Amino acid sequence: MADFVSAEKRSKIMRGVRSKDTRPEKFVRSMLHKRGYRFRLHDPKLPGRPDITLPRYKVALFVHGCFWHNHEGGRDGRMPASNTDYRETKIARTKKRDREHSEALEYMGWRVLKIWECELGEEALLLAKIESFLEKPAL
Repeated sequence: MADFVSAEKRSKIMRGVRSKDTRPEKFVRSMLHKRGYRFRLHDPKLPGRPDITLPRYKVALFVHGCFWHNHEGGRDGRMPASNTDYRETKIARTKKRDREHSEALEYMGWRVLKIWECELGEEALLLAKIESFLEKPAL
């Protein structure tokens, strides 16, 4: 199946995709800040530069988009019909890299929580998920 936009338009769209300070990430940060949590952003000393780290709890949060991280249950976790070879390879690499970063962080004693873009609609549920994760003792 062919792409429904021109190559130039697709290139412009893809250039606009951010890797840091995304709208979902800013939403989670704002929610945490309102609740009094203090955190660091994109710590370069940690594997994968987690989107948000809460050093007091030794927790790393990754805010993942359902499309590029292929969230099975997410509304945008489906594989698109155009340019499938490229996207399947890219998404497989992304999932592998996510797994490696999580394992490295856990090896260093950090606990890792993934927050999916599709979870942002229910702020109360998301906050409950994060707070229950923070309350769990480290293994």
